[in-house]
Formats: sequence, C-alpha cells, structure tokens
Amino acid sequence: MSILVTGGRGKIARAVHAGLVAAGHDVRVGSREPADLPGAIPLNTAHPVSLANALDGISQVFLYSDPSTASLFVEAAENAGVKQVVLLSSLSSQAANSDAAADPHAEAERVITDGAYATTRLQPGTFMSNAIYWSYQVRATGQIRLPYLEAEEAPIHELDIADVALKILLDGPGGAHDGRAYPLTGPESMTRRHQIELITEVTGVPIEAVDLTPEQAFVEMANTMRNPAQLASLMAYWASRVGSPHPLEPNVELLTGHSGRTFVSWLRDNLNVYSN
Repeated sequence: MSILVTGGRGKIARAVHAGLVAAGHDVRVGSREPADLPGAIPLNTAHPVSLANALDGISQVFLYSDPSTASLFVEAAENAGVKQVVLLSSLSSQAANSDAAADPHAEAERVITDGAYATTRLQPGTFMSNAIYWSYQVRATGQIRLPYLEAEEAPIHELDIADVALKILLDGPGGAHDGRAYPLTGPESMTRRHQIELITEVTGVPIEAVDLTPEQAFVEMANTMRNPAQLASLMAYWASRVGSPHPLEPNVELLTGHSGRTFVSWLRDNLNVYSN
C-alpha cells in the first residue's frame, strides 16, 4: 500500500514526500498543477473521479485542510479503504472563540474526523514563511506595514511541521496518534516588530516598520483578504495578543526529538527572499 501526499507543490508537502521516500515508502504526490513536479499526479479534490483515482491503493494520506471538498474526500477515502489521515489544519481551529461555521479549519476538522479511518490533526500557529509576503512590501517601499506590531506570536518553521507529519505517518495507524490533535508552535514568542528587527539584523536589508491603525489596516488588507469577517476575526486576534506572550507548545520536540527551529534559522535558510 502507498501513501498519498496532497498539496504537492507546498514546502511542507515536499519535505514530507522527501522524508517518506528516504524511509523507503512508496509515495504518490497529488497536485492541481503537477506539470513541474516529477512523478506527481493531477489531483482535483473537488472532483470525485480525480479523488478516486488518486486514492486507489492508498493506505495513508497527508491532507491539506479544505472544508469545501472535505465531504467528497471522506467518501472517496472510505471507498478506497484508507487507514490513516494526517490533516494539516490550524491552531485557529481550537481557539476558545472558534466557530466551525466561521473558521474553515474547524469545519474541515469536523468533517474529516467523521471518516472511517484513524485521523490525526496538526494545528500549527503562524508560519515563519508568512514573512515571505512581507518581502513584497520591502522591495516596493522599504517598509513593512502591519497593524498591532506589538502583538506576540510564536511562528513555526515549515520543516518542523513536516517532521511532525512524517513521524505520525511512519508510526502509522493503530497507535497513540489516532484521534489526537497536536497544537504546534515555534520555540519562542516574539512581537512582529522584533521579527522585523531580526530580518534587518540577519539580512542587512533596512526596513521601516509602520504600525497601521486598525482603520488603515482594514483598507490596505482588503485587497488580499476579501472576506471581511475573516479579516475582522484576524484583527481581533492580533489585538488580543498585544502585550501577551504566546503560549509555547512542546509537541515538535516531544514528537520529533529535536528542538523547534528558530526564526533566525529560517531567515538564514531564506536570505534570498529579501534581496533585490
């Protein structure tokens, strides 16, 4: 039996794929755009035939959270006899004020965990790779413009998420991971202002940090986040994190045996992101 890795173009999926291959497993990679992924198959999770073809002969799946296609996946996975699903979700799904009707990750978890297979949910917080989006502002204006620069987060390296997923897939179904949710953070809480300072320190690129008012942020971010309700929820979350260190989760170290990678290490691995 084989393992299906979905979202094959993503950094997490690529790292999971590489780790499974190195461990000697037969791996199938699915992607909406497989042309530039050697050996990948086309996978449209909104299309039942595409799902059925991708899941044929598959025993385990690394799955990206998508509430719009979750029900189709469950049906196809049950028909294919899938034994284990490792779902990449989000820490937002377990927030105290999380509402499955409003939070897409919570909704995807609700549907996927109803399937007749073992499910493990990975719930990472902010990705360190989100800092890539800041680089576009830096190149265009020399600035990073964000609201609530004093909000604290504990960003996580995408390779740590991949290492956790790999551990669970290699352990397989029928063990301690079944039915579990693993919240995941990086090893340190920091303000976004400090993250910007570290970018300059490591890369040498001077950056002006501009602390937007909530009103300014709603205007400037409306082009990239078109759902007003989600934007309002995100703004409220950032506001709640001002002056409050982010709780650190130990699951990266507990599951992988190594400490979580730091934001400085991520920057050193991605120096080209901020170069012109």
